[in-house]
Amino acid sequence: MTNSLAINSLAIQIEVPIACFRQSRAREYAETYPVPPPSTVYGMLLSMVGETDRYKHCGVELAIALLSEPEKSTVIRTFRRFKKKDIHDPTNARPDYQELLTNTEFIVWVKPGTDAAKPNLLERLQNAFTHPEKIDRFGGLSLGESRDLVNAVKLWSGSFNKQPRWLVQDEDGTLALPYWVDHVGSQGTRWRRYLLREQTQTHPPEQAWTIIQTE
Repeated sequence: MTNSLAINSLAIQIEVPIACFRQSRAREYAETYPVPPPSTVYGMLLSMVGETDRYKHCGVELAIALLSEPEKSTVIRTFRRFKKKDIHDPTNARPDYQELLTNTEFIVWVKPGTDAAKPNLLERLQNAFTHPEKIDRFGGLSLGESRDLVNAVKLWSGSFNKQPRWLVQDEDGTLALPYWVDHVGSQGTRWRRYLLREQTQTHPPEQAWTIIQTE
């Protein structure tokens, strides 16, 4: 696969020095997923093009291949949980443990799917690489939490220099990852089961594609 703008998919390589892809059901101990969930990657792509409406490009399809084996560590940090209306109330803040991943490197493939926006997300990402001066966005580009800044984002060269591990859908997979997150409550969050599979092919296997949608 190449990154020609004439094709109907795009492969983007991402490097993040430190990140936490917090498990949705984690409470006092903030565990991390070993790979960024499709919902998190989708949010990063929206940020790249300056889109604040996460419903805008529903229907787009993503495929993820992990290139690194991130090292996991645990830190203690202050978390805020709003139990009192006064945001500055000291009971709203408490120290808890959080897992971090160091050196996360992956490739995300993007294809339009049923994304009906004009232009669609694929076209907007292509434009971000060819005409970055035309992109209107704000803040640093992060993956997950706002402090977890992306170190590098570039078009994939078309060949692997490391063994890829594809995130593929599997009903018996050990990873239950969200592809859509309900930020108000958990009722609207949507999940699929995945596993990481080593394959050297340079295009995503069919099971690697995830549709970003609310259902």
